[in-house]
Amino acid sequence: MKRYYSFALIFTLICLGLAGWYGWSSTGTLSGTASLLWIVFVLSILEISLSFDNAVVNASVLKEMSDVWQKRFLTWGIAFAVFGMRVVFPLAIVAIAAGIGPIETINLSLNQPAEYERIVSSAHVGIAGFGGAFLAMVGLKFFFDLDKDIHWIGVVEEKLSRFAALPAAEIAILLLVLWGISGLLEPDEALTFLIAGILGLVTFIAVEGINAILELREEAARLQGAVVRSGLGGFLYLNVLDASFSFDGVIGAFALSNNMVVIALGLSIGAMFVRSMTIHLVKQGTLAQYRFLEHGAFWAIIVLGGIMLASAKFHIPETITGLIGAALIGLSLWWSIRHNRNGANAGLNTDGAEQPDA
Repeated sequence: MKRYYSFALIFTLICLGLAGWYGWSSTGTLSGTASLLWIVFVLSILEISLSFDNAVVNASVLKEMSDVWQKRFLTWGIAFAVFGMRVVFPLAIVAIAAGIGPIETINLSLNQPAEYERIVSSAHVGIAGFGGAFLAMVGLKFFFDLDKDIHWIGVVEEKLSRFAALPAAEIAILLLVLWGISGLLEPDEALTFLIAGILGLVTFIAVEGINAILELREEAARLQGAVVRSGLGGFLYLNVLDASFSFDGVIGAFALSNNMVVIALGLSIGAMFVRSMTIHLVKQGTLAQYRFLEHGAFWAIIVLGGIMLASAKFHIPETITGLIGAALIGLSLWWSIRHNRNGANAGLNTDGAEQPDA
């Protein structure tokens, strides 16, 4: 356990140290500093609870990548996840929405946090459309698969697997959902939502296409006798996936604080632990040990994508999102343990000894 989470723990201590210094310099009181530290801690827990399914899905992709690319995902990728999505992304939203430069945006976030929060929140419809569409496609793609032969919720998953024979069936479903939700919005918001949703869909297709092209090139190199162990396509896919997962965390963080520094520190701690959990799941072979855990994670992603899309019209607390995801993953884990236990019992005779092969 230590080797998987040591870097995350060190990173946490550094972030808490920075939060303590910032709290003292901005408030000048122990109570103010303690309050700020508590918010950073709660934000990190919120990010971890919302992103555990992200770790499981990351692991399902990462297990196919070489050790080199696994390490790059943990090191290079964290710069994108922490600095890019937790700091640059909200600033970019405000800069674009308010039509101001980066320096003015930073000043706004530090000196007028309420206005900064208002501008970020005003972009929620577009964020919900893009992130929800991308996540929904990730989940649907897993179940719309003709080669999928392991099913957790058999009555549903078997039918979805058969529907995969219809070309682009999952895309049709998503477009219908986007159209249905857009009909509930005001005309301007509906147009923003539809454009963002289509861009999310196009981004998913583009990432899948890049991954397929890279795999074809690697396969051609292998046929010629070259040793190829790349993972660029998976690396790109995982970082776009992480970005989509971070949308709800960034927006939900404003329920606890509108201070950019506090939000960035809290969410960054959570993001680092999610990366460490991903590596842990891969190295321990957890997905192979618990055969339905991956299914639970992808169902949670579909639910999260659906909630993000619906949040363009309806307010859904982040607590509900986290609880649903945790419940689905917990159920799939319990079902996997029960399956393993039943399989072990099937191999024992009444005396408790292993039955001989037929």
